[in-house]
Amino acid sequence: MAHYAFLDENNIVTEVITGKDETELIEGLHPEIWYGNFRNQVCKRTSYNSNIRKHFAGVGYKYDETLDAFIPLQPFESWILNETTCIWEAPIPYPNDGKDYRWNETTIEWIQKV
Repeated sequence: MAHYAFLDENNIVTEVITGKDETELIEGLHPEIWYGNFRNQVCKRTSYNSNIRKHFAGVGYKYDETLDAFIPLQPFESWILNETTCIWEAPIPYPNDGKDYRWNETTIEWIQKV
């Protein structure tokens, strides 16, 4: 079995389904193409282990054609997308002192949890 994400006109994931294995043809077509034609939507394969397109697609994720990756929702306005990993990163690295922190978007800093 494989998983497939359907995209709207803005490349936003609207649904993820379990379907035919990517090596099996459906009526002579690769499943991505067949499912896309059947639903009249762009369809892209995704995988739980993130071997394909960086992340398992989730509803609301954006598919970036240039990166060929599913991009999760940006957690905070100040965070920057690492285009290599396709993971959002804080503008200030998480402290590496063994303590727990939360991000404060107003002050753009990590605040220690109490």
